[in-house]
Amino acid sequence: MKKIAVLSSGGDAPGMNAAIRAVVRRGINKGLKVFGIQRGYAGLLNGNRFIEFEMGSVADIIHRGGTILLTAREEGMFNPEFRQKAVKKLINMEIEGLVIIGGDGSFQGAIALEELGMKVIGIPATIDNDINGTEQTIGFDTAVNTILDAVNRLRDTATSHERIFLLEVMGRETGHLALTAGLAGGAESIIVPEIEYDLDEVCRRILRGIKRRKAHSIILVAEGAADVYKLHSEIKQRIEAETRVTVLGHIQRGGSPSAVDRLLGSRMGAMAVDLLSDSKSGYFTAVSGRNIIPVPLTICITEQKEFPNELYKLALDLAR
Repeated sequence: MKKIAVLSSGGDAPGMNAAIRAVVRRGINKGLKVFGIQRGYAGLLNGNRFIEFEMGSVADIIHRGGTILLTAREEGMFNPEFRQKAVKKLINMEIEGLVIIGGDGSFQGAIALEELGMKVIGIPATIDNDINGTEQTIGFDTAVNTILDAVNRLRDTATSHERIFLLEVMGRETGHLALTAGLAGGAESIIVPEIEYDLDEVCRRILRGIKRRKAHSIILVAEGAADVYKLHSEIKQRIEAETRVTVLGHIQRGGSPSAVDRLLGSRMGAMAVDLLSDSKSGYFTAVSGRNIIPVPLTICITEQKEFPNELYKLALDLAR
């Protein structure tokens, strides 16, 4: 193998740049030419978005959020004709291996390209941490700490004004962000898509806190679990207390990556190049304990990641 390429696809996640840096420098150290493809699959399909990297091309990016390669969502990858066009373009560029950084949608594209003969390795990067087969994804730790910082700040105001705060965080289909930040932040209730919430129990928890003279309550709501404004209205009808809503939105995606995500991106990027150099294909890099291991890409799209119910029960128990 002489030439490889790397692209980032789907939603951005802090730590992607650390992974890009590792792919480039590990690749060059192995004597490979490394190309970056800008704007993900869209750049691969719709334009000449290939840039050849040098060692200095990735200097001073490990601390930056987002992705220097830019990212986009591209529906064309669901079209067999477009996928064949993508592989043909890579072959014309004499690129023999492709590293794809992204989430489950990006990995579906990776599987499709591999079926057409391109050697591919995935690197899981999504703040949702919803990729089956890995304990953690790039960007999750930074996003959790961003939410935790917001919880800490809101708690100061909530305590000063004796208010109930509902904090909406990302998570249309999964509640890993809400659960982890909620447990770490001592939230009174955590509402996630995986578990149907009981409004009566949410209110009972608030009232128990008021009874023991607790000055505030923090409720974390994953965006896919409930309409936070409707929930706000229903709580106000049942409890006579000032209630406010805060929606974090895309603030959760940005920011300088944590040390955890920088290390994760670096280790996964290096392993991705090592796997391609060994002519391995159809895998993604995954966290298993303290190790980074290769896991078949098909695992992440055929099986849903298990929700940590024991952690959820612990969060509720400690918040009583």
